[in-house]
Amino acid sequence: MTIMSIYKFPDPILKVVAQPIVHFDSDLAQLAESMLETMYDANGIGLAATQVGIDKRLIVVDIFSAHEDKKMRDPHIFVNPEIIEKSGETTYEEGCLSVIEFTAQVQRYATIKLRYQTLTGEFREREVEGLFSICLQHEMDHLNGILFIDHLPPLKQKMIKKKLAKLAKSTETATVVS
Repeated sequence: MTIMSIYKFPDPILKVVAQPIVHFDSDLAQLAESMLETMYDANGIGLAATQVGIDKRLIVVDIFSAHEDKKMRDPHIFVNPEIIEKSGETTYEEGCLSVIEFTAQVQRYATIKLRYQTLTGEFREREVEGLFSICLQHEMDHLNGILFIDHLPPLKQKMIKKKLAKLAKSTETATVVS
């Protein structure tokens, strides 16, 4: 499989609303595998296709990805996911592979019921809670062009986005100079 580049804030691809997947073929399965490998390589627990520059409604999640024993990994692939029921509230300190060097407390639903398709196009439903629920909501936000920092109060959002844009610019300059 291929390790893909993960786009970072403020790249405009991160604001794209992803398109539904209509073709369920070996290319889709290969993309999902590459996304999983990319997520594991970056030490993440979730990854949306838009984060790797693909305008498709596909996410991969493995909340056990950091486990030392790779046999404990539990990868999940969700095609065209949508929340059909939600309940409760929870707050969690979130980070993101596309938003470097920053985390924030984000409020999410505690439990969600998801409707999605498998890699073969089969429809399924699943209820999840805890970190799995938080991760799914975070990744589904990516499919709608929303970053976790977009959930913060406007003033804090503005301050953080300015800081992140400055950091991204200094990283680009350092890369060009080296």
